[in-house]
Amino acid sequence: MEIQETNETLLGESLETLLSQKCGQIAFWDFLKSEFCEENLDFWLACQEFKTSDCPEERTLRATSIYEEFIKQESPKQVNLDFNTREIISQSLLQPSPSCFVVAQRKIYSLMENGSFPRFIQSEQYKVLFDATSKQRGHGKHRKALEIRRTDSKPISLQCELCLLHKD
Repeated sequence: MEIQETNETLLGESLETLLSQKCGQIAFWDFLKSEFCEENLDFWLACQEFKTSDCPEERTLRATSIYEEFIKQESPKQVNLDFNTREIISQSLLQPSPSCFVVAQRKIYSLMENGSFPRFIQSEQYKVLFDATSKQRGHGKHRKALEIRRTDSKPISLQCELCLLHKD
């Protein structure tokens, strides 16, 4: 495998590639906010972080927090999950395993991948991200400073690793 930068498919290759980079997450979140569904990415990221919890007490606190914020009926950022998935998660809250949100996370990922992501690739937010990353091209693995303008026109400066893994 060779690591190199490219302007082709950069961060737009797949939702997985986009979400692997902080700048991609920010641009996608901004797009989701414009579509009133940023809670999907917030939930997905919370689940990613949850998987890193080793301490059972910490895991229980985080699981309850995720449930209250995203899963519970009428929660502030309720994501679109079926009743059975919600119930399974609810029943696992007393002793949550690291995988207790995996099914729900996959469902929300699928919603983003099949709905929001294709629209994002056609959006102004993606064009801005693509243009910004294309201007920063080089060889090898570098940390780059980018400025991305959000929909509220406030610039965001961030550090982002802009590279793709390409199979030879």
